[in-house]
Amino acid sequence: MLALIERLTHGMEAYAPEHLRRPQKCMLRIYRDTRFSADKTPYKTHVAAWWTRNGLEKTSGGGYYLHVSATELVLAAGVYMPPKEQLFAIRNYLLEHHAEFRRLIENKKLRKKMELHDPQALTRPPKGFPADHAAGEWIKWRQWGVVATLPAAEAIKPKLAATIEGYFRMAAPLVDFLNVPLMRAAAKRKDPVFHIY
Repeated sequence: MLALIERLTHGMEAYAPEHLRRPQKCMLRIYRDTRFSADKTPYKTHVAAWWTRNGLEKTSGGGYYLHVSATELVLAAGVYMPPKEQLFAIRNYLLEHHAEFRRLIENKKLRKKMELHDPQALTRPPKGFPADHAAGEWIKWRQWGVVATLPAAEAIKPKLAATIEGYFRMAAPLVDFLNVPLMRAAAKRKDPVFHIY
């Protein structure tokens, strides 16, 4: 798994240079969080990796996800379960850049290969956001991304890395778009108050 992650990370130099990380930092723990689950099985039944955006490591941001199990190969890209301040940043960004988001999320080539990840949409727009805006549907979302689920047999084919990279490359413009407001928000938080050093 680490060798696969390393190869994929090397390929990201061409299309996602802000996501380059050591393989050990990308690979996710195999231990399950059983604190709030009735199922106390200690280990996951898949191995997974997540490439987050540099500068957003502590809050995740938009990135690329891969997991392999005995039953499936899952490839995904986008922003998943973002914290409150990231939700606000993306929603505000969508107000002004909804046409660009529409072009990215409805891209025929992308949507032929990947479907929308469950957006966990609210039933109505969040407080402070207009109900009749062109981006109204997307503002109600609580996560933005795409996912593809392939047969497990794909994981043992010689061209596995090339297959995964093909999906990640297609989703890269969407990930880049979603990270713009998050990086701006992160930069504002780092800006010293009243510019006093």
